[in-house]
Formats: sequence, C-alpha cells, structure tokens
Amino acid sequence: MTTQPDHPGPPAPRDEPAGDHVPTCYRHPDRETYVRCQRCDKPICPDCMRVASVGHQCVECVREGGRTVRRAEAAFGGRPVTTPVVTWALLAINVLAYLAEVVNPDQVLSRFAMSADYVAYGEWWRLFTGAFLHAPPPSFWHILFNMWALFAIGPQLERLLGSVRFTALYLLAALGGSVAVYLFGSIAVGASGAIYGLFGAMFVISRRMGYDMRGVLWLIGINVVLTFAIPGISWQGHLGGLVTGTLVTALFAYAPKRNRTAFQLGTVLAVLIALVLTVMVLPPLASPFTGAG
Repeated sequence: MTTQPDHPGPPAPRDEPAGDHVPTCYRHPDRETYVRCQRCDKPICPDCMRVASVGHQCVECVREGGRTVRRAEAAFGGRPVTTPVVTWALLAINVLAYLAEVVNPDQVLSRFAMSADYVAYGEWWRLFTGAFLHAPPPSFWHILFNMWALFAIGPQLERLLGSVRFTALYLLAALGGSVAVYLFGSIAVGASGAIYGLFGAMFVISRRMGYDMRGVLWLIGINVVLTFAIPGISWQGHLGGLVTGTLVTALFAYAPKRNRTAFQLGTVLAVLIALVLTVMVLPPLASPFTGAG
C-alpha cells in the first residue's frame, strides 16, 4: 500500500543581508528607491533624477548625452544671436559721443578726433575714438546717415556672424579707416570707415551664401561716388574701412570648417597686428587734409 508524502512546507529563508532586497540610489546609498535610470539602469533617488524624453535619467547619463548634442551656431561660427546687443551698444556709444560734442564740441574734438600728426606723436587712442565722433553741431546729416546704416544692416550681420565676430569686424574696419587717414589724410571724424566695412561685409556674405548681390553693389557704388563727389568727405577713411571690412569678412566666411574658430581668431589678430605695425613703422604720407568720415 502506497501513501502520499506530506506536502512540503515553504523553503527555509536564505541567510542574506537585508540590503540585497531593498535597492538604494547609487549616488546616495542611504536612500531607498525603486526608480532606475532609463539609460544605464542604475537606481536613482529623486535628487538624482533628470527628466528625459522617455522616463528619467541619472546625472552622469544626462551630462554624457549633452556632450554629444551639437551646439547651435551662427552661420559663420559663434553663438546664435537673438537680440543684437552689440549693434544697440554701438548705436548708443555713437549717440552719447555726439551729445558730448553738443555740450563741448571744441574740447571733445581736440582730444579725441583722428589726427595723423597727434597719432604720430603717440596719441594712438585717436585711431579708435575718432571713429565714434561725427561732424559737430549744427550738422546732423553725418551722424544720421551713419546711424541709419548701422541700424539697417548691423542686426542682420550680427546674427550671421555672431556678436564676437561682428564686434571684431566693426572695430577692425574702424581702425582700417583711421589707418588710411593716418597714411593718406590728416584729420577726420566719423563712423563711416566702420560703416563702409559693414557694406563690404554684406557683399562678401551675399556672395558666400548665394544671395542676389545687385542691391549691395548698388549700395556700395552709390556711396563711393558720393564719397568723391561731395567736398570735405574723407575718402581715405571710407575706402580704408571698406577694404578692411571686406578682407576680415572674407576670412570669416571662407574659413575652413575644421578648426574654424582658431583660424578666424588667428586672422583677426594678424589683421590687427598688420594695422598697428603700419602706424608704428610708417610716417604720415600725405599733405594735410580735413574731412568727415
């Protein structure tokens, strides 16, 4: 006669530490958690959770993922620009400088206007400060034209180049205009060297990006004609700024994609050094000339 064996009871518990049954955060071992990173499957506590497209990820996975995300850039490098703060700042500086001329034109112009003789004697700051001054009151057309041009094309160029490159372009074009005045003129004031540099920049960028260049060519052509047709205008400052701005923008726009930022920085420094050395090595070459840039 056979007999049924007794029903076996529950298995004896294993002798394991309690920590094997309760998951804890991998960064905070004292915190119990049942949530895991969707990427690496490590347990994470609420302080270590980062919202992801699906579920949550840990801090390390979010950081690692951020390294693989391509940072947005302007068309020719640099950070994208939403508000053209450099353009507005340049407008404000020019207007404030003109208001200073309204208050005391003789004092401001005598100390800060671009003068080849004074630069040759060591007052190098005039190479820059002269580019922020304009024909003194009661004349208003000079600053109005330059500020209108800066307002019209400055924001677009700043968005294409990025704020840092746009600043370099503007200042180098202004310096290039002043260096041309130093070599071939005598005295001048005005932002026109920098403005003509922006005209040259528009030409280069239009060509590089395949835009219709006829409007830009007409703009440059008309202004060059006016430069020589209207008495008292510093053609040196205009053409110096135009050539410098065109050159700098070409170096920006046609820089190789590999190591583009380093190439652009190096070329900016090279242009700056060339302009500075020109003033240091060469004396003023022309007879006295007075003009508004």
